Amino acid sequence: MTMAVMFIGMPMLKAQDDEAKKAAEAAMSTTVKSNEIKDTTKNWKFSGMVGLNASQTQFWNWAAGGNNNVTGVVYANMTLSYKKNKLAWDSNLDTEIGELYSADLNPRWRKSNDKFNIYSKLGYELAKNWYLTALGSFKTQFAPGYEYANNDAGDKTLIAKWASPSYTDLSIGVDWKPNDIFTIYVSPIAGRLTYCRDSLLRDRYGLPEKTREDGTLYRPAANAALGLSIKGGINYTAIKNLKIISTITLFTPYTSKVQKFGNFDVDWDFAISYNFFKVLSVSLMTSLKYYDQVMIAGPGWDGNAGTPGYPAARVQFKEMLGLGIGYSF
Repeated sequence: MTMAVMFIGMPMLKAQDDEAKKAAEAAMSTTVKSNEIKDTTKNWKFSGMVGLNASQTQFWNWAAGGNNNVTGVVYANMTLSYKKNKLAWDSNLDTEIGELYSADLNPRWRKSNDKFNIYSKLGYELAKNWYLTALGSFKTQFAPGYEYANNDAGDKTLIAKWASPSYTDLSIGVDWKPNDIFTIYVSPIAGRLTYCRDSLLRDRYGLPEKTREDGTLYRPAANAALGLSIKGGINYTAIKNLKIISTITLFTPYTSKVQKFGNFDVDWDFAISYNFFKVLSVSLMTSLKYYDQVMIAGPGWDGNAGTPGYPAARVQFKEMLGLGIGYSF
């Protein structure tokens, strides 16, 4: 009887052992897969700043003058990076949109801020910190922008809108990344497409005239140029709650009928923010631009440049200092 029980029980015990081994192997497999997932996520880095700044200005019997106004600006500057073995990929979105309201102005609602910049670059490491890189970027603005001449009459002139203008860059070059903070990219093979959807704005943004077969002049919607591009970037996050992001892009065409080689178009964006009490932030954002073929009306900078209103290529600068709700990561 005892022997019979043993013969019957042995297969059952063996089956239980097999099941236990299978369960252990499955648990080990799950652990390995979990570790693989964790290792994969370490290759990614997501950082940036988002927020809402608001300001209000009120005057009472103010001798120097001024307009009562309320301004709100929503902004975001985010970077997604990936690095594994010899492959590195970085993408950045830098955007802001703001509106101003003043009962003293006509029209009362006016755009105060507007920017949409996005770029992505993919690199393969040739040597330590040196990458063969392909880069693409796109820059424009969201909403129509106007110049206001006669406040009482509410006169305004359209000067920009979505894709009027826009700048698309495609290039291949070498990227130097000594650390996670600093990068500089140089491309001797850089193409820039300047596009202006609105035909009435093409002269303002330097799109060259061409001649039709019947002899009439026109300005096409797009103009392509091949040139030299240099791009630098800083993404500093070493101090808790402090975020510094800056990018500068330089471009000059090799052969152009309207722009000499060595006359660089400049785009320089800078943002610094500090968070306190977790959700409150103080931020400073600046943008400096110089485009050789963008004509801007204004007074001459010397006695021979022309009368006030003389259109010329000029340095463009914008600054925004704000206190509001923000988050850095």
